[in-house]
Amino acid sequence: MNKKILHLAIPSIISNISIPLIGMVDLALVGHLENLQYIGAISLGGMIFNFIYWGFGFLRMGTTGITAQAYGSRNLKESGLTLARSFLIGISGGILLILIQKPIGLLSFYLLNGSEEVEQLAKQYFYIRIWAAPATLGLYSLTGWFIGMQNTRFPMIITVSVNLLNVVFSVFFVLKLDMKSEGVALGTVLAQFTGLIIGLFLYFRYYKKLNRYIHFSSLLDQEAINRFFHVNKDIFIRTLFLIFAFTFFTAESAHIGDDILAINTLLLQYFMFFSYLIDGFAYAAEALTGKYIGSGSRGDLRLNIKLLFRWGILTSIPFSLTYLAGGKTILGLLTNNQELIHMSSPYMFWVALVPVITFPAFLLDGIFIGATASKGMRNTMIISTVLFYIPVYYLLKPYLGNHALWLALMTFMISRGFFMFLRMKKDVFALVK
Repeated sequence: MNKKILHLAIPSIISNISIPLIGMVDLALVGHLENLQYIGAISLGGMIFNFIYWGFGFLRMGTTGITAQAYGSRNLKESGLTLARSFLIGISGGILLILIQKPIGLLSFYLLNGSEEVEQLAKQYFYIRIWAAPATLGLYSLTGWFIGMQNTRFPMIITVSVNLLNVVFSVFFVLKLDMKSEGVALGTVLAQFTGLIIGLFLYFRYYKKLNRYIHFSSLLDQEAINRFFHVNKDIFIRTLFLIFAFTFFTAESAHIGDDILAINTLLLQYFMFFSYLIDGFAYAAEALTGKYIGSGSRGDLRLNIKLLFRWGILTSIPFSLTYLAGGKTILGLLTNNQELIHMSSPYMFWVALVPVITFPAFLLDGIFIGATASKGMRNTMIISTVLFYIPVYYLLKPYLGNHALWLALMTFMISRGFFMFLRMKKDVFALVK
C-alpha cells in the first residue's frame, strides 16, 4: 500500500512544489524592484484570481472523485464522459470570465482596500492575466481526470512544464523587457495555454480509445449530470468559504497597511509551499479513496487512510523544524528589503507551526474528495469559518493585531481537520458497499 501511495504522491509532490516556487519567483522578481508596492500588486491581483479559480476548483476535485470511483468499478465509459463534461464546462467558464472581465474587475477593486498605487498596478496585472482563464480551467478538468485515472505522472509533466515556462517568460519580460507586474501576468498567460496544449496531447496520445464512449446523447445523461452537479455544488460552496478565508486574510492585511500586506504576502508563501507539498499525499488520497470505494474494498480503504496520516506526520515535522531554523534565510531569497525582513521577525513562529497544524485538514480533504463526500466538506468548512475563524480574529484583534490574524487562520485549519475526522465514519466508510 505504501508503494501505491508513493507512486501517486511523488509525481504530485514534484508538480505541486513547483507551483509555490513559481509564486516565489514572481515575488522575488518584483521584490527586487524599487518599491514594495509591486509585491502588494501581485498579492491583490493574485487574490482576485484565487477567488475566481478556487471557485472553479470543483472542476478538478469533483472530476477526480467521480473518475476514481468509475475507475475502481471499471466503468471506462463513465470515466471518458466525466472528462468530456468537465472539460466542456471548464472551457465555457473560461470564455465567460473573459467576456465579463470588466464587471469582475470593477467589483473586485471596489471591495479591495489597497493604496491607490498598489491598486493601479494590480489592475494592470488583472486585465492581462484574465486571458489565461480558458486554459487554466481546461487544465483543471484534465488534471483532475488524470488523477482519478490513477495517473499523477501526466499532471506532473503538465504542471512542471507550465511553471518552468512561466519562469522563463516572466524573467524575460521583467528583466529583459523592463516590464513590471504586467510582465509576470503575461508570462502566466503564455505558460497556461502551452500547458493546455501539452495536456490535450497526452490525452489523445494515450487515452484516445475512450473517445468511442463519448457521444452527445451520453453527455446529456440526466442521472450522471445530476450527480456531477450535486457533488460540485457542495464543493463550490465549500470552496467559496475557503476563498473567503484567504481573501479575508489578505484584505485585513491590506487594511492594516502596505507593510503588513507585504509581510503577510511573503510569509503566506511558506504556508502555500507546504500545502502544495502535502497535497501530493492528498491527491493520492483522492485517487485511492475513490478507487477503493468504487471497488468496495473496505480493508484497503482503512489501511490507505492510516498510512496517509503516517506520511503526513513524517512530512510535517521536518518542515516545521526547517521553517523554525531557517525561515529568515528563506525570506531573504524572496526580498532584499532588509526593513521588511526585520519587520517580519515577530511573525515567523507562526510559519513554523503551519505544517504540524495544517496537515490533517489537507489529507482529510483528499479523502473526502475521493469519496465524493462533498456535503461533509461543505458543512465543516462553514462551521470552521463562521464559528472559529472570524470570531477568533475579531475578539483578539484589539489585543494582538496581526498576530490575531495568524492565530485565527491556524484555528480555522485545526477545526476543519477536527470536524472532518469526526464525520469520516459516516461520510466515507459508509459508502463502501
